Amino acid sequence: MSRGSSPTLRKRRLVSELRRLREAAELTIEEVGERLECSASKISRIETGRVGVTPRDVRDMLAAYGADPDTRDELVQLAREARRRAWWDEFGDIAPGRYVGFEADAESVRTYQGLVVPGLLQDEDYTRALIRNVLPGAAPAEVDRRVKLRKARQALLTEDDPLRLDVVVDEAALRRLVGGRAVMAAQARRLNQVGALPNVTLRVAPFAAGGHAAMDGPFVILTFPGKLDPDVVYLESARSDVYLEQPTDVANYSNMFERLCAESLDPAASAALIEQVAHELT
Repeated sequence: MSRGSSPTLRKRRLVSELRRLREAAELTIEEVGERLECSASKISRIETGRVGVTPRDVRDMLAAYGADPDTRDELVQLAREARRRAWWDEFGDIAPGRYVGFEADAESVRTYQGLVVPGLLQDEDYTRALIRNVLPGAAPAEVDRRVKLRKARQALLTEDDPLRLDVVVDEAALRRLVGGRAVMAAQARRLNQVGALPNVTLRVAPFAAGGHAAMDGPFVILTFPGKLDPDVVYLESARSDVYLEQPTDVANYSNMFERLCAESLDPAASAALIEQVAHELT
């Protein structure tokens, strides 16, 4: 599947266009609901991506907006493509919302993690230990599925058109003994192995630097290959996932990431610190 061609990004593009065309037609959500003899909440859920949208829904909405035939045909086809299954659908009960689809679509990812190693860089034993810590009641079969999903996501870094990953990891994530000393030593070696890939840039925010720009918490900035697909910031929490798409929000996090990189060790010094940690653990 090529970058930007998965159902997740196509759905995002579709609902954005539907919202834009409604606003261009100077119609409120309530007015559209009246014209289509459905609830305003249905239109709202479609425009926010909380529910799927059928090709028939798209045709009806575009008719109400007075869209031209070419636009209608293009968006109806987009609706069909947005309903196709993707490889991560089998993990729908455990995958973090839309995130896996956005990550698969992304051309590049910039991310900061403070307490744990980012999922794309995790060693399998570390992943298992982390899941057991966070979800102590998870059945072995569920743990296996979560590990399988994590490994499938990691394939993005080594495929023919690999994801570009720029990551900053806090030293705290390297020092916290998730799974014990042996697991963390293997995880440190894994970090330097993946960090050596040409499409990966790995930095460490060291304790010695004191406070830094991202002390508020982890975040991910996803950039997509198409001009019609603006960047999105992803914030994960135990209760819900938040996606920030306003240009000002994206710019704020982009600036934060630039400051964080400047305050962190460069890739060579980061690799040396990670190697030192691995040595201390063995």
